[in-house]
Amino acid sequence: MESSYIFGLAGGVLIGLSSLIGLIVTKKIPGISGVFGRLLISDTEDRSWRVVFLVGLIAGAGLLIFLSDAVAVYRIPEGRGLLLYAIAGLIVGFGTRYGGGCTSGHGVCGTGMGARDSMLATGVFMIAGFVTVYLFRILGGSV
Repeated sequence: MESSYIFGLAGGVLIGLSSLIGLIVTKKIPGISGVFGRLLISDTEDRSWRVVFLVGLIAGAGLLIFLSDAVAVYRIPEGRGLLLYAIAGLIVGFGTRYGGGCTSGHGVCGTGMGARDSMLATGVFMIAGFVTVYLFRILGGSV
């Protein structure tokens, strides 16, 4: 097996395991949009685990960037400014609220628990991703 597949497999197993642990410890599905969204509500009582979860997520990515030269391949492409990413982020945020969750909540946790709405949402995420990549490629962009 090629090493890139091993890294993908290991990452998938770690994401699944951490989601399971998060579900067991907090009794809540640890989807990123829900974890972050509830932090924006002033009367949220369970803030501490949400903050720890998000700090760990950001710190883990930062640690990987610091420790690995392989991450240099994934730098922001030329010609794409911060405004484009901000607009894309807002669209994603709207979509997660409209769809009742994000790819981590639906795709990892919901599908893993056999929720039909999560399987449907994950299918829509995948199709939207395929169409986006296809459109970028036929329009001459790079993804």
